[in-house]
Amino acid sequence: MPTFPFSAIVGQDEMRQALLIAAVDPAVGGVLVFGDRGTGKSTAIRALAALLPPMAAVIGCPYNCDPASPADLCPHCAAGGPRKSQKKPVPVVDLPLGATEDRVVGTLDLERALSAGVKAFEPGLLARANRGFLYIDEVNLLEDHLVDLLLDVAASGVNTVEREGLSLRHPARFVLVGSGNPEEGELRPQLLDRFGLACEVATPTDIATRIAVVRARDAYERNPDGFCAAHAKDDAAIRKRIEAARKRLPSVTVPDAALEQAARLCLALGTDGLRGELTLMRTARALAALDGATTVTDDHLRRIAPAALRHRLRRNPLDESGSTVRVERALAEVFA
Repeated sequence: MPTFPFSAIVGQDEMRQALLIAAVDPAVGGVLVFGDRGTGKSTAIRALAALLPPMAAVIGCPYNCDPASPADLCPHCAAGGPRKSQKKPVPVVDLPLGATEDRVVGTLDLERALSAGVKAFEPGLLARANRGFLYIDEVNLLEDHLVDLLLDVAASGVNTVEREGLSLRHPARFVLVGSGNPEEGELRPQLLDRFGLACEVATPTDIATRIAVVRARDAYERNPDGFCAAHAKDDAAIRKRIEAARKRLPSVTVPDAALEQAARLCLALGTDGLRGELTLMRTARALAALDGATTVTDDHLRRIAPAALRHRLRRNPLDESGSTVRVERALAEVFA
């Protein structure tokens, strides 16, 4: 069955905007989507994968290396030989909750070890996700040892494997995308802070939106090919928008006035460190590129601030307001 079209998703504007920003600039640090069951979280993330423009990769390389990048870090490309290029889909790799550490980081290729007596590496999920997306559904239920592993790799962009006599490093730069239901447990603060954007999705409360969602899903399930064909033009337009934004991104400027407003907002909210300002700057720049603008404005900061900052707030026992309300209150004060 073909993937549900991204352009056919009804509502959930903040989630769709955050995913498009991550597609334009992977440096924003990934996207976390928390909300009720059955609100289209997994559907939107898988739809984005089908929407992304293909990328150039070295033929035969299990790490999806860019032919234009140095080959030093990749054990396959560093072996020498021609680095011929091919176009292939951007990888979107699912990390199941029950995955073992060997499956995630890679391990000894037992078949070659037994048949040929050769110590060879069998790449894992992190190798497949290089230059793509690593998707974790129910990320708040992920085992602690896998969380620690992901934190190390996400920070360095390199996966280091030391086991069964193997010693190997390979590139592992990916956009981390997680989804979950907050009722099933909170996310560890260390991993939460690694996500650039955090979106809240909720069940629609108005009749018209609920009917539109049900009607779209029913039409897709009854005739998947016809439904996707009907939305192919809209998906192609979004794909072109992403490609144009990627080309425009390096030339988008962030004025000092915008940086000052970002700093004022983070000070008003009491965020720890400077990751809040950095994320605001990067995401606002990507949003401006998507909009076709050449300069970041206050409007871009306001639109992206809740997703960039709501998961970076300290708990305040004297303020029972939710994080989104606190960000909106600070926006009203800073941009008054």
